[in-house]
Amino acid sequence: MERTRPLAALLTAAVLTLPGITALSSAARAADANLVTNGGFESGLTGWTCTAGRTVGSPVHSGASALEATPAGSDNAQCAQTVSVQPGAQYTLSGHVRGSYVYLGASGTGTTDVSAWTQSAPDWQQLTTTFRTGPNTTRVTLYTHGWYGTGTYYADDITLTGPGGTPAQPPAAPTGLTAGTTTSTSVALSWQPVPGATGYAVYRDGTKVLTVTGTTATVTGLAPSTAYSFQVAAVNDAGESAKSAAVTATTSAGTGGPAPGLPAHALVGYLHASFANGAGYTRLADVPDSWDVIDLAFGEPTSTTSGDIRFTRCPVTECPNAESDADFKAAIKAKQAAGKKVLISIGGQNGQVQLTTTAARDTFVTSVSKIIDTYGLDVDFEGHSLSLNANDTDFKNPTTPVIVNLISALKTLKAKYGTKFVLTMAPETFFVQNGYQYYGTGKWGGQDPRCGAYLPVIHALRDDLTLLHVQDYNSGPIMGLDNQYHSMGGADFHIAMTDMLLTGFPVAGDTNNVFPPLRPDQVAIGMPATTNAGNGYVSPAEVTRTLDCLTKRTDCGSYSPHGTWPALRGLMTWSVNWDRFGGWEFQRTFDGYFG
Repeated sequence: MERTRPLAALLTAAVLTLPGITALSSAARAADANLVTNGGFESGLTGWTCTAGRTVGSPVHSGASALEATPAGSDNAQCAQTVSVQPGAQYTLSGHVRGSYVYLGASGTGTTDVSAWTQSAPDWQQLTTTFRTGPNTTRVTLYTHGWYGTGTYYADDITLTGPGGTPAQPPAAPTGLTAGTTTSTSVALSWQPVPGATGYAVYRDGTKVLTVTGTTATVTGLAPSTAYSFQVAAVNDAGESAKSAAVTATTSAGTGGPAPGLPAHALVGYLHASFANGAGYTRLADVPDSWDVIDLAFGEPTSTTSGDIRFTRCPVTECPNAESDADFKAAIKAKQAAGKKVLISIGGQNGQVQLTTTAARDTFVTSVSKIIDTYGLDVDFEGHSLSLNANDTDFKNPTTPVIVNLISALKTLKAKYGTKFVLTMAPETFFVQNGYQYYGTGKWGGQDPRCGAYLPVIHALRDDLTLLHVQDYNSGPIMGLDNQYHSMGGADFHIAMTDMLLTGFPVAGDTNNVFPPLRPDQVAIGMPATTNAGNGYVSPAEVTRTLDCLTKRTDCGSYSPHGTWPALRGLMTWSVNWDRFGGWEFQRTFDGYFG
């Protein structure tokens, strides 16, 4: 007699006899895998696209590395990764975080995008969320980020568990790359379309300089009479193709270029001509012959918005050893006869110049012309008073009056005094390289409107500009092209900041809006002469290491530049007076290097 079987056993037996059930269950379990690439950040930021961030060895949740990222301005320091998934499938996203207001989420799910977050996690806290993909979804973007102004956060061991999709493939390499019209500063390129490509990356001498959606591009910011090699790669969500075959094009001679009379490598210094401080007054005639460009500091406006620039020499009550006007003018002529350039520097720390109206612009031109004619000088603009209006977002086509009027005024002076007229600029890093991260108030507002505000002026005047010597001092940390922050006090800061000028960079991270590189003969590196002169002093050994890296690509340290520029013009310092006070250390370092 058969014994009665328990109900559970009967149900189990019935299920196991249904065709395919066991096989489907096993396959589904086997298909579930972690789809995140480098979720533990053990391979740096490989696989991730981050607006700000780096990997650190402490703190970590597991392994040897974790993500560290710091929101700033309108950037929430997001790191994202796109993964292949299956339509109509269930997924679990998980990760460990530390910090305040840290988010972990998924977008592009095809159903409801999800996120998990923590208000405060002083130690590692796991965040988990789930989602189901839509019927046509094959790719999902995962992300983690902080919140504006809330400080640094950390993330580690991010996983996405579920069935993997079919990985997308990068497109094929473009063909038919051809160089078209060339000018002294630009080359037009075209190529054949690639199936499946959503865009194209243009490379100049191996460095990506432009991204476009079509099959044509014009690379600008080139040097006259120079041969360049170009390649193009096709792009889609899966990445970049191999680069195309290279094509070489040579720019025309043009009419621009460096002003005559400057040596291949120049030493530039500011001379306190209208004031005295702890460095003491130095007569122009007493400036050693090593100094090739002497900027007389400063010509200042009668008021911030007047445009009326006056140059008043230091009175004998403040500078007892000051020379007479006649001796001062004679010294200018003697320096010029010796091949030196003497400039009136407009602006300075206390001389904000804001040309808010066309009347102020015209007054600026008239008053500066009077100084030029009286003393026979060229012009350096050292102002730090530029800012952008909220709706001014394109550095190539500025609309802010103070920017537009300044460009017009300087172009007028250049045209008036001809090709031998020397025009230099000395902005701070905040107004130039900081534009790599932030430009003006930003797309959503809230940023400092001065961010990157010098970029439209430099760009508009690049064919008229003799020298740009950004002040690599009195600066906060600035993000370089390696997406790491660099701080004053060592060669790495100068290398990273100069590399940005000579390589070019996407403004506010927009790869479709690239600030083109300057010619190396247009660039000098600004450094303080002594510890008394300003924050950011570096020793002679660090000055030498900076020059070795940029001109020879040796001894580069932790930052690797994107090129080698033996034609780098030279060095600028604040100031001649402080260098004399310090025993001419900066001058001797320059002379020892360039001979």
